[in-house]
Amino acid sequence: MPEGPSRPKNSRQEASPQATVRGAGWPTAEADIAAWTDVYFKRTRKAVERFGDIQATYAVFMRRPVVCAPRLALDWLQDIAQRRGVTFEVDLRYPEGKWVGAGEPMFYVTGPLSQLADLETLLLQKLGPTCVAAYNAYTMCADLPAVAFLAMDARHCAGTEMAELMAYAASVGSERARRKVGAVGFIGNATDATAHYFGIDAGKGTMPHAFIGYAGSTLRAAEMYDETFPDEPMTVLVDYFAREVTDALTCCRRFPRRAAGGSLAVRIDTPGGRFIEGLDPPESYAVLERNAPGALRGYRSDDELRYLVGPGVSAAAVWRMRECLDREGFHKVRIVCSSGFGPAKCRLMAEAKAPVDVIGTGSYLPNKWSETYATADVVEYDGVPRVKVGREFLLRR
Repeated sequence: MPEGPSRPKNSRQEASPQATVRGAGWPTAEADIAAWTDVYFKRTRKAVERFGDIQATYAVFMRRPVVCAPRLALDWLQDIAQRRGVTFEVDLRYPEGKWVGAGEPMFYVTGPLSQLADLETLLLQKLGPTCVAAYNAYTMCADLPAVAFLAMDARHCAGTEMAELMAYAASVGSERARRKVGAVGFIGNATDATAHYFGIDAGKGTMPHAFIGYAGSTLRAAEMYDETFPDEPMTVLVDYFAREVTDALTCCRRFPRRAAGGSLAVRIDTPGGRFIEGLDPPESYAVLERNAPGALRGYRSDDELRYLVGPGVSAAAVWRMRECLDREGFHKVRIVCSSGFGPAKCRLMAEAKAPVDVIGTGSYLPNKWSETYATADVVEYDGVPRVKVGREFLLRR
């Protein structure tokens, strides 16, 4: 995990198409495109080739508001055009990082129907989930503008292609939050392969639970890590033995120079089946009442109450850890949190003014997959507007 808020050197991530279109997950060979394309699109191509080609314009849109994140999809599309020796004209109506309303065409693409028809399946796969994930990442960063985020989605993705799409999406949403509210945003991710989207050369991370189990104690794991990586900042995972506060303070006392110099952080990843050390329902309410009483004053749903005062990594848990660290004089030791930090939880953490420095999350991934479905319709044939009844709103204006 990262040890504190810091911006990447290059926050705009100017990646070339050659850097982003790669790997077995991005079909470019004709046989692979054919194998992964809906059959009726392939049949359309064959019939058009038999009866005469035509210039077609597709409108590409989504049924819910999103943040525009089209670069990987369009890079792939242009790569295929080059391989096929044709030209696709793209009319991008919303630049990368812009908010797009439901049903609004994100872009139009024009080219020979015989060359576009069989690309629709793969194009849409690369667009919809990315735009929804970018939207989620933006809202999280905007709600917690002083918090640094780390993308830890890779192990929740369905393969390396999705992992690349999601890392790219986090970078787009993060950049929008920087631009709109001055947020710290996503400062990196957990894997080397997609670190370039965040303007860095390698992924970030320190120790998983398996390493704590291997060491036999939280303190011993910290000592082993310090000996192996003496010049690296260190984030100690403190929930393995259900002694979050005790183990955090023990490590701070063991590494006083790190604690005083700001190169030590503690990470809370407490499971939702128990409270962190020293908390129960009454004490959770008491902690939040001391530090953020306004968060408890309004009506709250069960989910909202869980994020505020429930088991696991709640706002009360973060406040308790901060209180305990500060009481011992460890004011510069940072708090890193993970476990279910999606848009809703981040919003509640913001309302409770939870003193979290870094959030590790894969929960910006879309959790309702049907919302990620991008759609394309042909709206012009040789420049003549024509679209199926009910989709007239897609016609180019």
